[in-house]
Amino acid sequence: MTSQKPPFRFTGRSIAAVSALAIACIAFSSMAAQARPVVVRGAPFSPAYADAITAAHAKLLQISTDPFHNAAAQHKTEVESDNFSFGNTMVATFQVGRFPDSNAGSTDIGWSTTSDGGKTWMHGYLPGITTLSPLAAPQYQRVTDPAIAYDAKHGVWMIVSLPYGTFRSVTTYLVPIVSRSSDGLTWQNPVHVAPDNGDFMDKPWIACDDATMSKFYGHCYVEYIDVNLGEVLMMSTSTDGGVTWSTPSRSADSAGGNGGQPIVQPNGTVLVPFLGFSGIETVNSKDGGKTWQASVLVASANEQPMPGGLRDPGPLPSADVDAGGNAYVAWADCSFRSGCLENDVVFSSSSDGTHWSAPSRVPTSSRSSTQTDWMPGFGIDHATAGSSAHVGVTYYYVSNAGCNSSTTCKVYAGYISSTNGGTTWNHPLQLAGPMQPAWMPQSDLGHMLGDYLSTSFVNGLGRSSIPIALAPKNGKFRQATYTTAMGLPPLRDRIQLSTFGERPVARLPRRPIPVME
Repeated sequence: MTSQKPPFRFTGRSIAAVSALAIACIAFSSMAAQARPVVVRGAPFSPAYADAITAAHAKLLQISTDPFHNAAAQHKTEVESDNFSFGNTMVATFQVGRFPDSNAGSTDIGWSTTSDGGKTWMHGYLPGITTLSPLAAPQYQRVTDPAIAYDAKHGVWMIVSLPYGTFRSVTTYLVPIVSRSSDGLTWQNPVHVAPDNGDFMDKPWIACDDATMSKFYGHCYVEYIDVNLGEVLMMSTSTDGGVTWSTPSRSADSAGGNGGQPIVQPNGTVLVPFLGFSGIETVNSKDGGKTWQASVLVASANEQPMPGGLRDPGPLPSADVDAGGNAYVAWADCSFRSGCLENDVVFSSSSDGTHWSAPSRVPTSSRSSTQTDWMPGFGIDHATAGSSAHVGVTYYYVSNAGCNSSTTCKVYAGYISSTNGGTTWNHPLQLAGPMQPAWMPQSDLGHMLGDYLSTSFVNGLGRSSIPIALAPKNGKFRQATYTTAMGLPPLRDRIQLSTFGERPVARLPRRPIPVME
């Protein structure tokens, strides 16, 4: 197969922090971290509660940029980032050069990689996908929805994405493709998960079984939906490092929905939480992806649409699993707010993928605030478990859910963490903002940052890859992918936030599940 060498390199010294962004600091001190925590239930954010993480941790570094110039797309734009880490390496992936029209998608898929724990970054663009990709592949006109995983057994990084092209005179989003790399820097031309059939596909995701004790160690799983079949979930498995993939299969009840995210427990059980027609649901496989059990309900999902003309993916889930096999799934939900007027990040957990806890609210703000959250990226340090699990959540929020325009709504990126599996939480950290929706590229469904975020831990430090928009300059967008300068340490505030005892108080009528490229 052909491959492409990385042309760009970023280092912490060569990239200035984003001076236009307002950065707030969580406060910590070594003495406070050792003291017995004081738990405050339902407390609003106040920087007086803490003593300070250094400003160096809170700086943001730009780790990629849009190099394309095709006239039909919006440029200097990057949206919708996923990331994954293994050892000292973290790879982020994202859309580059977003199109504004109803056919959606982007010019290519970008990647940015650190092999030294975040000190330096290199970035580039996947080859062989679209007519403008390196090593151009004229069969595809656009591409969307990237997600990434690492196969430890075979030593392969994989990015799954959804190409837009023509099959037998039908032009649509086709079967997912997988791009492979042994180092996260040099990428091969993609392989197909299955033969194209002309059906309209959406929202692929990928995960690998990296637990050496699992009898399915080295199995990788791709999930996506077939819209033509009624948004049915389709699952495919690879056992050879992503070179070949099994014939896609459905769950026993042909479950349907969108936004599925496979995660793998250390015993080899695969869970796929997704937004289903009854709420947040999951399907499981206990035989390495050969068969998939009927779906089970995690919880109902109620999400208030985002204001200001922002693209709103709905309550799509974000999922991860700790070293003990405890699975977590998070989503945006307004059930804990009077009148369901604002969204919080909520999460549920399970040890077996079948029986799930009642949703708990993450205290990114108080229940009386006007803040509304969306697009949580829920991550766990895979070296931790249970009551000592380190959790990080990256998310976006609007400070006032009652704002009503693309120029008056204020958008921020935030991060909140827990060192005890989500029992109590540190105070939230503002990573970026305020941003205006009008600064973001237009999509078929509104001003776009993405449909999902992710959080990874690199050597115990929380990291994300976050699309951030600056004010346009000379009529040109300035939206790119950023990360924190040093990673966010799993320290513990002396005063911890808790939502213990809170209960849902509101519901909204169910909305149709969106199809979003």
